[in-house]
Amino acid sequence: MSVFGESGHGKPPKLALHNSWATMTPTAISISSAARDWALLTDELQLHGRAVLPQLLSPDACLAISRLYPQADNFRSRVVMARHGFGRGEYQYFNYPLPALVQQLRSALYPLLVDVANRWNEAMGVAVRYPLEYAVFLARCHAAGQTRPTPLLLQYAGGDYNCLHQDLYGEHVFPLQVTIVLSRPGEDFSGGEFVLTEQRPRMQSRATVVPLAQGDAVVFAVQHRPVAGSRGFYRVNMRHGVSEVRAGQRHTLGIIFHDAQ
Repeated sequence: MSVFGESGHGKPPKLALHNSWATMTPTAISISSAARDWALLTDELQLHGRAVLPQLLSPDACLAISRLYPQADNFRSRVVMARHGFGRGEYQYFNYPLPALVQQLRSALYPLLVDVANRWNEAMGVAVRYPLEYAVFLARCHAAGQTRPTPLLLQYAGGDYNCLHQDLYGEHVFPLQVTIVLSRPGEDFSGGEFVLTEQRPRMQSRATVVPLAQGDAVVFAVQHRPVAGSRGFYRVNMRHGVSEVRAGQRHTLGIIFHDAQ
């Protein structure tokens, strides 16, 4: 039986998808005929630990977010990856209050993913369950001392890359996160592919490159995902990173739902 149950169980009652992301502000988010319906999205998450939301953001929204990068007042900290052995390039964590579109994405995507998150934990034998309302989950993080916002804006130039990693930040971890490509592959930059690896028990790790266009979002596992085996579900360890940018400049937006310690 699917870890997600029957089709439709992934649709929260307050946000009907109607085969699009029309519940979000149309001026910021494209209503694309290529958008996935929820059953297909959850099937892809189950099978691969990731799924692509095509054209989630319009080109204008992508440009508007990218232009925030030089505005230091929007951010609580800046990380130069080479100083920490994380790779090359840099990123900045947004500060509270988050920019309106970043907050909208965080609040609107969480209830669409929470059912998947709970079913994953059930399949893996993890006792933690996530509340349907994002504000309740965020309050849980803050009560445990995880009060620093984690949405981030990343910037890469030629020769930059991001080593394989997991975005954990504390005791409370929501098991799915989202990355959105803001720049135009093939025009603003070349290279810089989004890479996922899965470490399977008693097997060699497997790498996957996820092709993404400007405005596309990839939803993927933060740390673990369940995989069906002959004796039930087993846990696969996931990491993500970015291959070397060969030329140009690449901006991406990361939406992480748990806050940091």
